[in-house]
Amino acid sequence: MRTAYQYRLRPTTSQIALMEQWLQLLRRQYNYRLAERFNGWEQNRCNSHACPLTVCHLPVLKDKPTFDSHKRDLVNTKALFPEYQAIHSQVLQDCVERVQRAFDRWL
Repeated sequence: MRTAYQYRLRPTTSQIALMEQWLQLLRRQYNYRLAERFNGWEQNRCNSHACPLTVCHLPVLKDKPTFDSHKRDLVNTKALFPEYQAIHSQVLQDCVERVQRAFDRWL
């Protein structure tokens, strides 16, 4: 027995174009945030097995991007790129959360 009814969406061509634009912007945002995470990880990484014991200095750690810094930066993203203002803030925050989960799984 079915207890829920599923509604089928039938968007118009203009709505399809708008959704495709949103998906393209979200893909760009996801890839940019993930690249930021990988660059931060690469900059703070130290190969301990390749470091000579006689002349070894510890590198100065750089600020690595975190979940909170990415969420704070969404305000700047919307200010710098007006096309992101059409996307709801919860959708962009979900994109940042998916980046966090993907990076945590990778580590």
